[in-house]
Amino acid sequence: MQMFRNEAIKLLAAVLPAAKEDLAGELENPPAPEMGDIAFPCFKLAKTLRKAPTVIAAELKDKLPESKLFARIEAKGPYLNFYCDRALLARTTVESILEQREAYGRLDLGRGKTVVIDFSAPNIAKPFGVGHLRSTVIGNSLYRLYEALGYKCVGINHLGDWGTQFGKLIAAYLRWGVAEKMTADPLQHLYELYVRFHREAEQNPALDDEARAWFKKLEDGDPEATRLWRHFREVSLADFKRIYKILGVEFDAYQGESFYNEMLDETVALVEEMGLAQASEGALVVDLSAEGMPPCLLRKQDGATLYATRDLCAAIYRYNTYQFDKMLYVVGADQALHFRQLFAVLKKMGYSWADRCCHVPFGLIRFQDGKMSTRQGTLVFLEDVLNRATELAAGIIQEKNPGLANKEEVARQVGIGAVIFGDLSNDRIKDIEFDWDKVLDFSGETAPYVQYSHARICSILRKADNWPQEYDASLLTGAEEQAVINLLARFSDQIVRAAETCKPSVIARYVLDVAAAFNTFYHRCPVLQAPPDISRARLALIDAVRQVLVNGLWLLGIAAPEEM
Repeated sequence: MQMFRNEAIKLLAAVLPAAKEDLAGELENPPAPEMGDIAFPCFKLAKTLRKAPTVIAAELKDKLPESKLFARIEAKGPYLNFYCDRALLARTTVESILEQREAYGRLDLGRGKTVVIDFSAPNIAKPFGVGHLRSTVIGNSLYRLYEALGYKCVGINHLGDWGTQFGKLIAAYLRWGVAEKMTADPLQHLYELYVRFHREAEQNPALDDEARAWFKKLEDGDPEATRLWRHFREVSLADFKRIYKILGVEFDAYQGESFYNEMLDETVALVEEMGLAQASEGALVVDLSAEGMPPCLLRKQDGATLYATRDLCAAIYRYNTYQFDKMLYVVGADQALHFRQLFAVLKKMGYSWADRCCHVPFGLIRFQDGKMSTRQGTLVFLEDVLNRATELAAGIIQEKNPGLANKEEVARQVGIGAVIFGDLSNDRIKDIEFDWDKVLDFSGETAPYVQYSHARICSILRKADNWPQEYDASLLTGAEEQAVINLLARFSDQIVRAAETCKPSVIARYVLDVAAAFNTFYHRCPVLQAPPDISRARLALIDAVRQVLVNGLWLLGIAAPEEM
């Protein structure tokens, strides 16, 4: 489609006194096929040309040079609509996909630029809860989207590995820890100890004093407190990496809160030297009343630092280290004020790059039991969710295709893909009500539906003799064929839109649309039974669909099994 966009820009530039890059920014994708393939709105020209947009559109139509790339150009109201030559669009789209394969859809818009993405960030010494699923899969997809646009991506896991909770955990471990349980399943045992501590502390408040004392020892570098903390961190990270491997997620750096401990005093001192910090009831704050926000707390009365202090250190360190062009924080919507305050303080400190920092908020994920709580012991473990999804998928596969050779691996791909897609297919800002029946529906708007469409295409291609062969994609001018081709041609546009809005749901919606268009085409247009030249062209088309589904699912972090 980019070839046609470039042609439309060239035609418009020939008759309008505007730069090509400005014209490119004005082009739109019409909402319906009857409105053309590319639209140019004339509203902005009304002021300079002193004419109504509808008049401008009509006059432009008559002035534009002829082009072999467009079947026609029409003025419809205030829009100038370009209709691509159907045969040419089919040929260029299918050929591009089959030549580029895994590279199709990728662009170099971000060449020479760096994006830092802070995502996942589970708390150590606790099993990976499903509450961290959203940050993990959204962040992973954003990493892949920006990478597909040519950016250098840096994925950082800002582990929750510091704070008063570790005083509680040390106290609980020394009181009730069992070496055998710690060896067998360390995170489960630590989680049980954490829950027990809060239950016991309700009856014995002195436990909280004991916990505070242990955290003070940890802050002061006490050898025993440090040894236990390091052990908790090591066993946690090992288990997290196991879960990340199941999800297909990787990070470039694991820089938790503790990483910035040595930078805290220097950063706070810098804020004070700039005259930005002030005492307030014994605490140290940055006044943000001019920005319409409550003050940002840097140090509490007891001298302890907070999330804001550590995030200030982290932002400065990351810019000095990576010189990023953009930094994304994939963190829940309930932290919106925290990030507004953080960015405001960075601006007050004179960091021009503060405008390149962006909070990517998301809603909660809920099961029927409601919101999860670590302290009350009602945490839903992510591994349990993934295992349950895999088991359910295995049951469906056993029912539908009991003879499948690699049932276990396919069940894993389908089950885990269903969980990821069940998250990413929703607008990230909305809360999710997790429903097993919906996420594993092979006929609904789910990952299994898209995966099954891919597997069906693989089956057709296996049945085709000597494929690939020579083909003429310009024969693909039927309505169903063109509906598929129009979608395939816009894959890059969807990647750009998903990255710009930080919404992987754009790609999830896109692969659903591609799968649906393919299934409509497949039910109405014979492939293997068509005349030889048409059959070869349609085989090329469905192979192109297969490749785009693979590429689109990959952007979401989901596998595409060849059989199901």
